[in-house]
Amino acid sequence: METYYEGVGRRKSATARVRLYTEGQLGQVVVNDRPAKEYFTRFGDLESLMEPLEVTELTENFFVSVHVSGGGDTGQFGAVRHGLARALLKWNAELRPKLRKGGFLTRDPRVKERKKPGLKRARKAPQYTKR
Repeated sequence: METYYEGVGRRKSATARVRLYTEGQLGQVVVNDRPAKEYFTRFGDLESLMEPLEVTELTENFFVSVHVSGGGDTGQFGAVRHGLARALLKWNAELRPKLRKGGFLTRDPRVKERKKPGLKRARKAPQYTKR
């Protein structure tokens, strides 16, 4: 039975379950059974996704398996990054200061604001007419 360290990350309406395996194809990241390069195609996403591993200097120490659902590209990306940092903490709690300093452990609370009655959108009011 393979041992792994699991972390759950969330952002907007996306949820990611990240597992760090100490054996297997070390240095590889698989998202929803596809290579991470194939899944996150936007420029800079993959480099930014790997930041928690780079800050802790553990890029080649784990095989990372991710199951992500809900949300869009940005939400899923943020959820995976958050989950990766949490999984690293389960592996070694002494990494907390480095991860906290980089801001990887803080869950981003920003979500879409609801539409209010009498307004066109969340905050946009109808145009005022004097006469």
